Formats: sequence, C-alpha cells, structure tokens
Amino acid sequence: MAKSLSAFFAQNAKKVDNQFVVASPRFVGEDGKPMPWEICCITAAENSQLRKSCMKSIPVPGRRGQYTQEFDAAAYQAKVSARCTVYPNLNDAELQASYGVMGAEQLITTMLTAGEFEDFSAKILELNGFTTTDELIDEAKN
Repeated sequence: MAKSLSAFFAQNAKKVDNQFVVASPRFVGEDGKPMPWEICCITAAENSQLRKSCMKSIPVPGRRGQYTQEFDAAAYQAKVSARCTVYPNLNDAELQASYGVMGAEQLITTMLTAGEFEDFSAKILELNGFTTTDELIDEAKN
C-alpha cells in the first residue's frame, strides 16, 4: 500500500451527512406524521470545548483552598444535543417563549420527555462516532 498524505487533506475527507430522526412522536406535521429533526456532527475541537464547559470546581471537604474537578454529564448531554440539532432551530426566541424557557439547552430538555431526550441524545452521540452514553460518561470520568 502506497503512502499518500493527499488522502488526509481536508478537501478529500468524506463529510458526515446530517441525519433526520424522529425525536418524538408528539410533534406532528400537517400530514399527521411525526416531524423529523435534523441533526449534525461536530468536530473533536467543538466537543472538547463543550466538555470543558461542563467541568466544575468542587471544594474538597476538610481541605481548605483545595478543589477537585467534577464533570456534569447532564449539562454535557444537553449542550451536545442542542449544538447538534439543526432543525428545529432551538435558538428561536419564539419557540423558546412558547415553552417559557431561555436557551437551547433548556428548550431541548423541556420539549422532550426524559425517555425521548435519552434516545435523541443517543442518536446524536452515535452520529458523532460514540457508541453509547454510558461509555462516554465513563471516558469523561477518567
């Protein structure tokens, strides 16, 4: 096999296509069928920024001035899900107002039931190359 760096050039990399998934059967179109949501893939750099934004400094009990880092998995899941949702536009002020929330992360966790959100998040993580949420959480803890 001949080595060629050209296969790694940005213009030669295959793009990950957006996918359409039904996040909930509760949102139906005019035809009465469930509305598909469009989701996209993010880069490792974007994922790293989202992950970093979900780290919290927690004081160590009994150790004055010492802190430990804790990963907020629920916040990460909401941020990734909101970031990867192309349609519906979760940043739409009118849509947010209809649910009485502000922000895409709050909106997506309010729009979907707990089970719907877990399933939707799993589809997003799968599109982004992760196998399961549990493995992602375990990796983040290490």
